[in-house]
Amino acid sequence: MYALRFTPADLLRCRFAVSTALETLHAVRVLHDPRTQPMHLPWLRRALPHRPKFTRLIALQPLRGWTPEFLAPAPGGPITSMDEELAGIRSADPGFVREELLRSAADQREPALRRIALDLAEDPQEARRLLADELGLAWELIVEPYWPQLSDLLDRDIAYHARLLAQGGLESLASALDNAFSWRDGTLMIEHFTEDSYELEGTGLVLMPSAFIWPNRAIGTGGPGLPAVMYAARGIAELWSRPAHPPEALERLLGRARAALLLDLAEPASTTALARRHGLSPSTVSAHLTVLKDAGLLAPRRDRRQVLYRRTSLGDLLV
Repeated sequence: MYALRFTPADLLRCRFAVSTALETLHAVRVLHDPRTQPMHLPWLRRALPHRPKFTRLIALQPLRGWTPEFLAPAPGGPITSMDEELAGIRSADPGFVREELLRSAADQREPALRRIALDLAEDPQEARRLLADELGLAWELIVEPYWPQLSDLLDRDIAYHARLLAQGGLESLASALDNAFSWRDGTLMIEHFTEDSYELEGTGLVLMPSAFIWPNRAIGTGGPGLPAVMYAARGIAELWSRPAHPPEALERLLGRARAALLLDLAEPASTTALARRHGLSPSTVSAHLTVLKDAGLLAPRRDRRQVLYRRTSLGDLLV
């Protein structure tokens, strides 16, 4: 069990973030052991041929053990670009890079992969360059082409869990994030292979959903970023599937497109995300959403630079 101990200041400094580098790192890990990830099969068919290009990143992600924290520190804002994250890897402290590489090598049970990790540790400055280049290639080949879909999933997860955090604090949020999480006397308890504890001491905590980390979770407390907890995003089982087909009666009442949109909006989504998921133009989706909103079936709310729509209680009842 891993324990993250909060002060009153930490309770006010919990936030959500998305890391493109972290998603890429976890996607590479899935390629190493794809049998555990049947929900990603449509993506795996396209991504698996690229696996031989990411041997170093695979070597540094033991199936049970330590992944170097300099490869994906918690981002400073809600989302950072891949270029920013790769620049952080290339400028990581060489001493810290070497320590992290050796720690990962010690946990690596496959001899050939352990040798790769140890070789990287011999020249940490070259290692950070090689690893940044390999992570950038992995982003371009197996994550960036699917990023709009992945980003939709992560945004929906954050919107859902942010509401829980606002309504009931960390006590109500903890178990909703992951059934391995629990809240006890100001401490976030996490079932983990490491028995340890960490005092946040006012830094706060970054909560980071991932599409590829299931069935695991991860904790980052030793790197250059803020302390972070990574958990599996909600809805990964439906990530690569088409939106559910609405009931025939709902289609007859509202029309096929409006019925499908209403059915999809159990969780908040933007016009752009809905257009992508349903294969419609943004202007067409916007027109349908306006009709559903005027009928009292949807409610909009602004989230940073976009407007998200969600079913109202009346919309829930109709569905």
